[in-house]
Amino acid sequence: MKFRFAILFFLATIALGAHSQVIVGTQQTADYLLFITGKRIAVVANQTSVIDTTHLVDSLLRLGIDIRRVFGPEHGFRGQADAGEHLSNNTDVRTGLPVVSLYGKHRKPTVADMDSLDLVVFDIQDVGVRFYTYISTLHYVMEACAENNVPLLVLDRPNPNGFYVDGPVLDTARVRSFVGMHPVPLVHGMTVGEYAMMINGEHWLKNGEVCQLMVVPCRNYTHCTHYQLPIKPSPNLPTYRSVLLYPSLGLFEGTFMSVARGTDFPFEAIGHPDYNVAPFRFTPRSVEGAKYPPFKDVQCRGYDLRQISTDSLEADARINLKWLIDSYEYFLSKSDFFNSFLDKLAGPELRKQIEKGMTEADIRQSWQEGLRDFQQIRKKYLLYEDF
Repeated sequence: MKFRFAILFFLATIALGAHSQVIVGTQQTADYLLFITGKRIAVVANQTSVIDTTHLVDSLLRLGIDIRRVFGPEHGFRGQADAGEHLSNNTDVRTGLPVVSLYGKHRKPTVADMDSLDLVVFDIQDVGVRFYTYISTLHYVMEACAENNVPLLVLDRPNPNGFYVDGPVLDTARVRSFVGMHPVPLVHGMTVGEYAMMINGEHWLKNGEVCQLMVVPCRNYTHCTHYQLPIKPSPNLPTYRSVLLYPSLGLFEGTFMSVARGTDFPFEAIGHPDYNVAPFRFTPRSVEGAKYPPFKDVQCRGYDLRQISTDSLEADARINLKWLIDSYEYFLSKSDFFNSFLDKLAGPELRKQIEKGMTEADIRQSWQEGLRDFQQIRKKYLLYEDF
């Protein structure tokens, strides 16, 4: 049952052709209205959860759907909080609905949160990177649904980094955290709907539980599609280029360098106050979504990656380690370059490999066996034509 609905919707998707405009799951209201009408539901949503220009929650309320509460992920229901900022439960001023924060200490819906629910709807735009926390929120929502016998309906969206698979596969026996919960590569090449099916199928939920899962796939999408997000998925990924650079630059969050949070171009530049050989200058400041950025009000020198075309990033289709390796080699204070967060982001091996002086080619070679094994798992859950 858990995969049956996904397969039926998928066959309808193929018939429409792969070269038309992508239609995301949430836009296909007629296809899922049958499953939510007359049910008491909760919606896992943020600012990306829209049908054209109308928020999914507003649309469902207008259709008379009984929404009991909203679950908000990292950055909040309206998507304005800092990365890592702990949010409290609140009431949405636009709808009057209670909003339950699924970030901070309260990452998994409680029995009380699930009380009186007949269905949970998940509609959040992901970017396809293991340490982007929306798939961790998905895991905990699925776990709560399984434990409380509440079905989950995933309204699928394209993965803007879904046209390749790359990076080290996380050894969750050694490192497991909210930025890395599953034994998948850093770039997994799956949509949220496919990823949910994999969580179920590989029995990654607590005690091997299986969630009652339905997926409404996108129409006219394949893993060769280069999808540009109409709404920024979080405050510090404002452009298509920043989304494409995120798998590579996200690793710098495990260093003492800046990724230009607190500027108009976060995740499109790297720098440090002492990076004297680099020509580009920027000064982080306090802004919405980055109230306390690293090196606030201090000039950094580094590299402006806005000079790289999105076409070239798409064509490269892999994580760039050169920027990280070169930066490490430049700084004399190597013992201070990495922080403990890198091991959570990438696993401890990458840090050790760079400290040993391994080349990018050698590091990439060390990933290949894990990537081959993962690809065999991944293909079992694909809803869309692969690259």
